[in-house]
Amino acid sequence: MNNEHDLIPRHGGYRTRRSFQSTQLAYDLTEAFCKSYIDKRSRTHDQMVQAVRSGVQNIADGSMASATSKKTELKLTGVTRARLKELLEKEKPPGKTRGLTGATHRI
Repeated sequence: MNNEHDLIPRHGGYRTRRSFQSTQLAYDLTEAFCKSYIDKRSRTHDQMVQAVRSGVQNIADGSMASATSKKTELKLTGVTRARLKELLEKEKPPGKTRGLTGATHRI
């Protein structure tokens, strides 16, 4: 029963969105990277995993909130973008000091 007279418009469906799928992939890769290369007890490990985990959750929450507030949906998506950018910034210095060239990242 989704028509123009519904009290609450359709929402959810975030799992099919490219932003969610990309963030989920980033989570999987970050978790695997941290598991392989960063001491599990370190603060860096916690920060990296938490940054990407909150990104996944923010997209899901924003999608659910979209039924009543597009502003909230956009805000949560923006927070996710900022957290992922922060994660990329954490990744850059070690690669540069070892003379590695990183891939170009676009968020």
